[in-house]
Order: sequence, then C-alpha cells, then structure tokens
Amino acid sequence: MCGRYALVTNMEALRRIFAVEPFDERLVPPRYNIAPTQPISIVALWERRRRLMPVRWGLIPAWSKQPDEMRVLFNARADGITEKPAFRNAIRRRRCLVPASGFYEWQALGIKAGASQKQPFWIRRDDEELVAFAGIWETWCGADGSEIDTAAIVTTDANAALSGIHHRMPVIIAPEDFDAWLSSELDTDAALRLLRPAPDDALSCVPVSARVNAAVNEGPDLWTREEPKIAPASREPVQQSFF
Repeated sequence: MCGRYALVTNMEALRRIFAVEPFDERLVPPRYNIAPTQPISIVALWERRRRLMPVRWGLIPAWSKQPDEMRVLFNARADGITEKPAFRNAIRRRRCLVPASGFYEWQALGIKAGASQKQPFWIRRDDEELVAFAGIWETWCGADGSEIDTAAIVTTDANAALSGIHHRMPVIIAPEDFDAWLSSELDTDAALRLLRPAPDDALSCVPVSARVNAAVNEGPDLWTREEPKIAPASREPVQQSFF
C-alpha cells in the first residue's frame, strides 16, 4: 500500500532524472505529506514527449458515471491489474511515472487504551535521490464536457527489507526502464514484468513522528527521526538502514 508520500524537488532535478519538457515550477511546490484526492504531478508521454502533468491522486475510470460515489482508487495492485475493470484500460494505454522523494508506511505496534497503535516510517533512497513510482492514469469526461485527469500508484509485495513494516510497497521503476514503461507500444505482458519489488538494499527507512498521520501537517520536520515508543506487536524489528 502507498497512502502517503512526499515530493520536494526543483525543475533542474526533474529534468535531469525524468527528461521532461520545461514546465511551470508552481506544479511542484515542496510537499512533505501528500495524501489521496490531492493534486499530484505525474510524468507521461504526450505527443511522444515526456510531460509533467497535474492530476488528482485517485483514479476515476473513464466509464464511471458517478465518480463522486466511487471509493478513492489511489493504489492499483500489480497482481490482477489487467483483470480489474477500473485499471485494465489504463495499464494497457496510459502508464505514467510518479516522481517522489520517498513514501510513508505504518508498522503495527501494540494495543494502548484499547486502540491499535502504529509507528510511521519515512522510506527513501539512502542518497535521497528521487524515485519514480509506477502509475496509471485516466481522463474522465463528464456529460457537460468537463474533464478530470486522475492517477493511481501501482503496488506490489514488499521486499524482504520492508516486509517488517508492511506487506505492500509501491513499485519503483528504474531509470533504464522509464522509456519502456511509458511507451504505449510496449505490450502489456512486458509492462507487467516491470512490476516487481525494489531490491532489498535500495531503500532506507526512518521512524518518524505520528504528526504525519494528519494530512494537514506539512514541513521538513516530518522527516526527523523519532524512535518508536513501544515495540512492534507481531512483526520482527525492522532494519532501519539497508546498506
């Protein structure tokens, strides 16, 4: 699962890593706590060029008649993605990259005052370089001619290093696979082979404050290490550095 992530970058870094066309830097303000239904930026092919596009996080299938009544489809599981009516057209025709500084995941802890407790972790590359989540996107058209571009992040089984936190993780596309993933000419079976967990040594994680639980909280302090106050309930202790 990937229900929260961050993107703190600039035009120079995005153009260097993703080779996107020039864009308005107002598309990528520093954001430390991005949540579903909020606007996000994706990289997609448009007229055979990579463009940075603003979309809403939470895919609305093109066939939906009442999008406001649908649950928010912010993740798309890699397993079965070609069979799910909401995703099968997008995985074939509209694949994208979701630039990110990293993502948050919550590890189940013990029970306190009758309620389940969870410890948030900030998960990123050790060198703090940007990553690219695999994404799919759609354009929903209303009867009045209005259009809404939306996207979902593709998830897969967690690798061995992260499985102590959560059983799912976002698919991270390697730079050498960007062209293939974005190309509509790549057949679906070949695209599915790119939907695999990141190598076990690819990411590091840092326990952080529960302030990240509330999407209204923003700022670099959300990445500050804060040691867990109670031990995990049922999982093995998580390895906090994977190098």
